[in-house]
Amino acid sequence: MGNTYVDLNTLKYLLYSVHDLNSVLKNSRFADYDNASVDLFINATKDFADKELFPFFKEMDEKPAHFKDGKIVVHPQVREYMKKGGQMGLISALFDYEIGGLQMPSMVVTAAAYIQETANNHLPGYIGLTLGAAELIIHFGSENLKESYVPKMLTGEWGGTMCLTEPQAGSSLSDIVTTAIPDGNQYTISGQKIFISGGDYEGAENIVHLVLARIKGAPLGTKGISLFVVPKNRLNNEGGLVSNDVNTLADFEKMGQKGYCTTHLSFGDKKDCKGWLVGEANQGLKYMFLMMNGARIGVGRGAAAITMAAYQTSLAYAKERPQGRALSSTGKKDASEKQTLIINHPDVKRMLLLQKVVVEGGLSLILLACKYQDLSLTHPEASERTKYMYLLEVLTPIAKTYPSEMGAIAVSNGLQVLGGYGFCTDFILQQYYRDIRIFSIYEGTTGIQSLDLLGRKITMDHGKALELLSIEIMTSIKAAKETEGLSEYAKSLEAKLGLVKKVLAFLLPFAQQGDYKRYLSDASIFMEFMGNIIIAWLWLDMARQAKMDLLSKEITYKEEFYLSKIHAMKFYYKYELPKTKYLADVLMNKEVLTVDMEPSLFE
Repeated sequence: MGNTYVDLNTLKYLLYSVHDLNSVLKNSRFADYDNASVDLFINATKDFADKELFPFFKEMDEKPAHFKDGKIVVHPQVREYMKKGGQMGLISALFDYEIGGLQMPSMVVTAAAYIQETANNHLPGYIGLTLGAAELIIHFGSENLKESYVPKMLTGEWGGTMCLTEPQAGSSLSDIVTTAIPDGNQYTISGQKIFISGGDYEGAENIVHLVLARIKGAPLGTKGISLFVVPKNRLNNEGGLVSNDVNTLADFEKMGQKGYCTTHLSFGDKKDCKGWLVGEANQGLKYMFLMMNGARIGVGRGAAAITMAAYQTSLAYAKERPQGRALSSTGKKDASEKQTLIINHPDVKRMLLLQKVVVEGGLSLILLACKYQDLSLTHPEASERTKYMYLLEVLTPIAKTYPSEMGAIAVSNGLQVLGGYGFCTDFILQQYYRDIRIFSIYEGTTGIQSLDLLGRKITMDHGKALELLSIEIMTSIKAAKETEGLSEYAKSLEAKLGLVKKVLAFLLPFAQQGDYKRYLSDASIFMEFMGNIIIAWLWLDMARQAKMDLLSKEITYKEEFYLSKIHAMKFYYKYELPKTKYLADVLMNKEVLTVDMEPSLFE
């Protein structure tokens, strides 16, 4: 296994050229940064990943996290990574200078996280969840909570988690039963949480849990959920740590991401678990969604990163592995000829190109979502901040889902490139294949993201978000029509926008008539349909930028780099974009087969 796991040139090209990081850096919050200083940070992160993440990737799979004697045993590198990552500012990078942050754009922090995840996708979650938990306390917590917990979280001395899921509720948060009983200025917490990533591990002095619970007497459903800081060890009057009756019951043994612990926690077995309310009572789910939206983009980023690493591995293999003879124009092979490298076989090229368009299209989507996030918070004009907020809302479920779903297909193709070796543990592709499968489940399954997209984001404010997104896409289409060699592709994408209108004209009347079951019954198909079109848009933009760069003659990379982007765009428009016709046919088919189907029909 080589150590080429990320295409840094493509990452930087998307960041600086295609998505124009400078348009974000010019806002006053980021006045201390320019492309050169960002480049230093990204290069330092790559060096860090080379030394502290990549060398432990295979070993963490072979020596997985596990439960023993009431504790979770993890690879020793977890603590080293937390400590050194904290020192580098990888946890604090997003936050204000005043609280020890680096005040960096989300685009840059995401690029750095992406590099780490390509190197070793088992480790960055420990930092990512700590960052997210700290963010919630910073935004909504009292001054006392901020002072008590945030500093040591930002340095990596303490970890952080989000605790939502319960054994009886799964993804249905309205069925949460963990309780919080008032006790002076604190609450007594009682309940269980499952699937808590980074929930406990040996060597961590403390873990700060952000727990969703229901205050006794609160309204039923999601309206009665509050958010609490519940540390594994609470602070005593002298500033020391004492046990807070947070107990680890088990670690879930997983198919992949084995180095990233996933715990079952119990709160208050001895009636001595204390929690502190974050913000106002019964507003917990609203607060948690601040973290979850960022986490959903983070899940998409992680899937895109695994897809990148798998692609780099299968591409390197295809360039080195001789097998078979090249086809002649007559379709016959000459057995007397030397074996050719498998990268010369058309079907291998097709599989590699599929990986390439998913890898780079998915990364472009993640960076664009982060750009919208940055501009929704820092643009000087309120109307523009609102616009980018709408764009971020509609793009977030797609940014989580496309890299997760299509990434799994791309990694499968990468495994196929290696043939039988791809299925063997001597080669790393099988690990990527196992690791990526969880990403379509993390932070809300594909089904939940699809309900969010079609049920909420498409209809929000009478279609405002979709209208603004359509304007962005049409701006790209217009520019591409005026670029030599791209007009036919621009027209093809424009036709697909028309197809979106046609599909929604069929579906929306069901919602307007109150038939939401029928409206949402094929939401996952609609997600695939929209994701395909969004990636086509991003590839058109990438190809146009490459064309412009080639014409300018002031190119940073080899000419082949830019030509590869144009060629990949053409591949996407031939092999991937046409799938939208089939998906549209399914969405507009009048036959309903799943809504009122009796379970007995599975017999």
